[in-house]
Amino acid sequence: MPAPVPVRDATLGWAAAWVAGMLVASVIAAALGRTDESGDLVLSPGLLAITSLALWVPMVAIAQGLGRRHGAGNLVVDYAVRFRPVDLLGLPLGVVTQLVVVRALYWPLERVWPDTFSSERLEQRARELWESAEGVGVVVLVLVVAIGAPLVEELVYRGLLQGAFVRCLGPLTGVVLAAALFALIHFQPVEYPGLFVVGLVFGACIWRTGRLGMSIFTHIGFNATGLALVAAS
Repeated sequence: MPAPVPVRDATLGWAAAWVAGMLVASVIAAALGRTDESGDLVLSPGLLAITSLALWVPMVAIAQGLGRRHGAGNLVVDYAVRFRPVDLLGLPLGVVTQLVVVRALYWPLERVWPDTFSSERLEQRARELWESAEGVGVVVLVLVVAIGAPLVEELVYRGLLQGAFVRCLGPLTGVVLAAALFALIHFQPVEYPGLFVVGLVFGACIWRTGRLGMSIFTHIGFNATGLALVAAS
């Protein structure tokens, strides 16, 4: 049974870990990164990997600590990190979410606000990362985006936060709140609508199955498809 982490502990722990990770990641980016002609940070795959680890380590540590306090002290047990063969259906679900659901969501937004929600703006961050990757950098980028991010983010935003929200506020509110936080922490306003809807899909997976397996595979399928689209264009 997942650890019964209270909402207060989950949200405060997550917030503390997020702030600590952001501070460390910002220092690393300032020390190791370079800027382009406009003064914007150039995020290479290597720098992405290092700053991502700086963000992920405090998150996982907080989840582990809260699990030890309120559960078994085992990430797999405390946050239902279990997999069954049926969870592999999450891979095509992630592909469909990327190719159909997100595109359907942005189609009317782009028609009303073409400058704000253009496909070029939506793909800008991923395209810049892909274009900066070569050789081993491509492998690093794929590992961070398509493997590392789905594992850590599902553990934290669905396993820890959504689990606490659902137990306290009910399934619908819990899934929505976790999806909203998941979208907001990416700090890309143009991506907020899509990330929110995607978060709902991930959240529904664990809500219906009672484990993280399908949401992790759906997240992997979604992120990998996004990278493939950028690479192919």
